[in-house]
Amino acid sequence: MLKAGCGGIVTVQGADAVDRAAVPAQRGSRPRPGVVGYAPGVYDLFHIGHLNILRHAKARCDFLIAGVVSDEMACRAKGKWPVVPLVERLEIIRHIEFVDEAYAEAVPSKLDVWQELRFDVIFKGGDWKGTPKGDALERDFGPLGVEVVYFPYTVQTSSTILRRALEQVVDEPRARAAFGPGER
Repeated sequence: MLKAGCGGIVTVQGADAVDRAAVPAQRGSRPRPGVVGYAPGVYDLFHIGHLNILRHAKARCDFLIAGVVSDEMACRAKGKWPVVPLVERLEIIRHIEFVDEAYAEAVPSKLDVWQELRFDVIFKGGDWKGTPKGDALERDFGPLGVEVVYFPYTVQTSSTILRRALEQVVDEPRARAAFGPGER
């Protein structure tokens, strides 16, 4: 079953917890050559749009770090828990050939992440461009010399669309039970 909404402060335990000691070692290693790129995302229900962002990002940098947003941070930002737990999303991302390092992002501020990783360019989907969040990224990173690059949003596929389809499949047996056979 999908997790319920996420109001208030949530302490996540078990497989969803962000314990850097428990997260498998990063694939990449420091020092990093050339231009370091950072592509943050929830990467829930991994799909072609995610792959496209990572592919395009790798083409624009020498070393690509994919920031996988923790379950708690995703819930705070989107109001819903990811379907796929953080540890599994990290494992998927670290095995994408374009990704040099997978990073568990457990803080809300991209500036805090930059303090730790020191990337030169941050990549986001085109749906951020011209929004308050995108404008804030540009305003925060401009003085640091970090370029903000937007890639086209994949309209036909998104985690939101996949989540809705999954919720319909999960709810289908309950709907049949409520209406009876042939009544839908």
